[in-house]
Amino acid sequence: AGYGIITMFDEILQAFAEKTPVTVMVHGLLERFPNAEKIDEWFDSTSEVQYTRKILFSSILGVMLQVVCRVKSNVHVAYLDSNIDASRAALYEKLQNIELKTSRELVLYSATQSEQIIREIKGCNEPILPGYRTKFLDGNCIESTEHRIKIPRDTKAGALPGKSLVIFDPELDIATDVFPCEDGHAQERSLLKSVLSTINYKDLVIADRNFCVLSFLFGIAGEKEHEKGYFIIRQHKGMPYKSLSNIEFIGNSETGRIYEERVLLTLEEKELEVRRIIVKLNKPTRDGESEIAVFSNLPEEAANAIRIAEIYRKRWGIETAFQKIEKYLNSELNTLGYPKAALFGFCTALVAFNVYSVVMAAIRAAHPDINVNEDVSDYYIADEISTTSGGMSIVVKEKDWDIFVNGSISEVGAVLLYLASNINLRKFKKNKRGPKKSPTPKDKFKGKPHVSTAKLLAAEG
Repeated sequence: AGYGIITMFDEILQAFAEKTPVTVMVHGLLERFPNAEKIDEWFDSTSEVQYTRKILFSSILGVMLQVVCRVKSNVHVAYLDSNIDASRAALYEKLQNIELKTSRELVLYSATQSEQIIREIKGCNEPILPGYRTKFLDGNCIESTEHRIKIPRDTKAGALPGKSLVIFDPELDIATDVFPCEDGHAQERSLLKSVLSTINYKDLVIADRNFCVLSFLFGIAGEKEHEKGYFIIRQHKGMPYKSLSNIEFIGNSETGRIYEERVLLTLEEKELEVRRIIVKLNKPTRDGESEIAVFSNLPEEAANAIRIAEIYRKRWGIETAFQKIEKYLNSELNTLGYPKAALFGFCTALVAFNVYSVVMAAIRAAHPDINVNEDVSDYYIADEISTTSGGMSIVVKEKDWDIFVNGSISEVGAVLLYLASNINLRKFKKNKRGPKKSPTPKDKFKGKPHVSTAKLLAAEG
C-alpha cells in the first residue's frame, strides 16, 4: 500500500512525509475535519441565529485552529496571515457571537470523524470494562481573561468567561461531547440535565464527587431495563443513603484495603439500591483524606469491588486529557473576553485534541509492539507540529491534500498507517523522571545576593 500512497503526494509533500510524517498527518486531518466547503455547509445547517456574509465560518475556524495549535501566537497574527477579506473588528464580532450550540456541534462533528478513522485503523485502547461504553465526565472552568472588553475594566477581580462539562471516551481517547455555559459562576451540577439526555443503554459514567447528585444518579440508572446506564461516582459527603448490609472486607488493591456494603438511595418516591465501595488508602490524598467511597450500580458479575476501585482510579485519565490540552494546545485564550468567543476557542482546542488522538491511534496501530501511550511524548509531537506546520502550509499546494479531504475512511486510514509507520519514534520518546528528591536547603550562602558558579565548581573538585 505504501508505494501506491507515495504516488498520491507531490515531491514537496513527500519530502515532508519522509522528514516529519506526524506533521503531515495532523495537517491532513485538519484539512479533512473542518474542510472549508463541507464545514460551511454544516454551519449553515446548524446555526440558528448567526449567518455568514463576508466571513465564512471555515475561515474563522481556520484562524482559531492556527492559534490553539500554537502555529500562530494569537488571533490578530493569525488574522493577518489569513485570506479573510474583512476587518479585524468584523472577525472579533463574529467570534463573540458564535452560538454555544455551534461550538458544541463542532466537537460532536470532530468526534464522529475521529471515531470512524480510529476504529477503521484499529487504533483503540483496551476497553475499561468490556461490554460497556465508558464515559469520563469532568468540568473545565476557563481561566480569567484580560480586561479588554469595557465591562470588567473597573474591577481588579478576574473575569471568568465561562465553563464546560466535557465527556471523554478513554477507549478512543477523544472528547466526544461538551456542554458549554457562559456563566463562569454557574455550578457544574446545573448542566447535568443536558448530560443525562446523552446517556445511552450500557453507558458507564465515571465522575468525581461534584457530580454525586441524586437526580443525576437516578437519571443514569433509568427506569426501564433497556434504558439502563451505569455509574461509578465518588460519594459526596452530603449524599444521604441508608445502609442495607454490614460493611464487608473484600481484599487489597494497589492503593489500599477495599470494603463494600449495599445501600439505598431515595429520591422522592423512587428508590435505588446501589453498592458503596470504600477504599481505606495506604497513603492519604493531597487533601489529607485517608479513605474514599464511590457509589456504583454495576452488577457484581460485571465488576467486583476491587475492579470498581481500579476503574475509578482511571478517572484521572480525564485529568491527564485536560492537562494535555492546556499544556500542548492554546486552549484558554485570555485575550478573548466575551464568553461565546472564549468557549468557541476551548471547543476548537477539543477539536485539535481529537485530531492529535487520531494521530496517536495511528501510531499505536502501526507500532503494536510499542506501548505508545507510555513511551511516546505528546509534548515532543506537539512541538514538532507547531515548528514545522507553518512552513509546510506555505509550500504545499491545497490540491495536494485531496486524499485527506475527499478520500474514503479506508483510504485515509491507509495513508495514516503509512505515515505512522515512517515515524522515527526515538525522536518522541518520553524522558521519564526518577523519584522526586528531597529539596536541598538553600541557606548555605545566606545573606549573599550572588555567588560565582565557576568558584563553586572549582571548590567542588
